[in-house]
Amino acid sequence: MSVLCLVELDGAAPADASLRALTLARSLGDSSVRTVVFVDSAQVPSAALADYGVTDAYVIEPAAVDGYAPQAWARVLAGLAEETGATAVLAAGTDRGNEVLAHLGAITGLPMAANCTIVTPDGGQTHRLVRHRWAGLLLEEAVMEAPVALFTVATDAVAPVPAQAPSAIQVHVHKPDLSEDDLRVRAAESPAGAGGASLATARVVVGGGRGVGGPDGFAPLEELAGLLGGVVGVSRVVTSEGWRPHKQQVGQTGTKITPELYLACGISGAIQHIAGCAGAKHIIVINTDPGAPILAHADYAVIGDLHQVIPALVSALRSR
Repeated sequence: MSVLCLVELDGAAPADASLRALTLARSLGDSSVRTVVFVDSAQVPSAALADYGVTDAYVIEPAAVDGYAPQAWARVLAGLAEETGATAVLAAGTDRGNEVLAHLGAITGLPMAANCTIVTPDGGQTHRLVRHRWAGLLLEEAVMEAPVALFTVATDAVAPVPAQAPSAIQVHVHKPDLSEDDLRVRAAESPAGAGGASLATARVVVGGGRGVGGPDGFAPLEELAGLLGGVVGVSRVVTSEGWRPHKQQVGQTGTKITPELYLACGISGAIQHIAGCAGAKHIIVINTDPGAPILAHADYAVIGDLHQVIPALVSALRSR
């Protein structure tokens, strides 16, 4: 078997969600794991990929695809899947991973399963799957019958585990054959955002809820997130009020996050929000209400006014 995995980057390193996808890829029998990375060839994280059992990395440089172009990325995966004889193509269950694999399914006419937790080859062209439905509140068992299985890996379902013995990796610069239509929809990152983590892949998330008080109240949270190398997330009420965009929402109807640290500020912790942040390794809560539901899920809590605690924390970090 041969497995092809799309790897997203967090700065110069593979995103945590992609490392989880690579861990699952290695579990597919005696598979050889190949990756596709959209980055300059001089910036390929070869050592990190080798640690996770990758044998070949196919690099698509900015000269071929500049920025994020979902259809072009899918076209690249389709060509490489055929070239390498892949029996499965997978990606992390991030916004980009799910979008690209959906495009790949449309291009190839193959079925695609999102947010899988377990994938087991069942002989021939059959894979048995377990996947999240309803934001992880339901686990669905399914059978996929296809010459090439397409699926994404739920971002909090598989622990990132390096291979027992790092592989010898070969890096190939791949020049895809793309049309103008493939590049028609493209998102180019601004210099300020280049290399920044997305909400789904960030190692640190600073969350803000109703207690922030309004749109202007997020400035200290943005500053703190910047100092910690993280991003800002919000609760549903914040997006409902129009204070922040939906793409920053953490929760059942937003993004499920798996950071090393989630700092929840002024968030009560409704069950829908907990469904989105339960995968965080450490949760710290800042809240004036000692009875807020989110405290039941916290490793540490500060009972106090975030408008006093956050500036003090920012000042302490800057002084160091």
